[in-house]
Amino acid sequence: MRLGVFVSDYKLTVDTLDRLKAEKLGIIFVGNGVYHAALKEKDKPSPILEKSSNFYVLSEDLETRGFSSRDVDSRVKLINLSELVDLIFNDYEKLAWL
Repeated sequence: MRLGVFVSDYKLTVDTLDRLKAEKLGIIFVGNGVYHAALKEKDKPSPILEKSSNFYVLSEDLETRGFSSRDVDSRVKLINLSELVDLIFNDYEKLAWL
């Protein structure tokens, strides 16, 4: 199964994602979840970025919170709403929201 997971909360822990099983896992940071893609705590990126996944961040949500593409971790692909729709319809057969 190809699973796309929307992460909209910065308080989400890796434990929640570890319970998800998928042959292809895509993590899409939206809302306050974009902080996982752009912030570091004690010079370390979010532990979520250590997972074996494809990572995406919604550019509109990132910019709303005052970040730019320069702030995004290199493992995360910056996408717009049109690209998000393409991901939903072409790359992932199931979606979850955390």
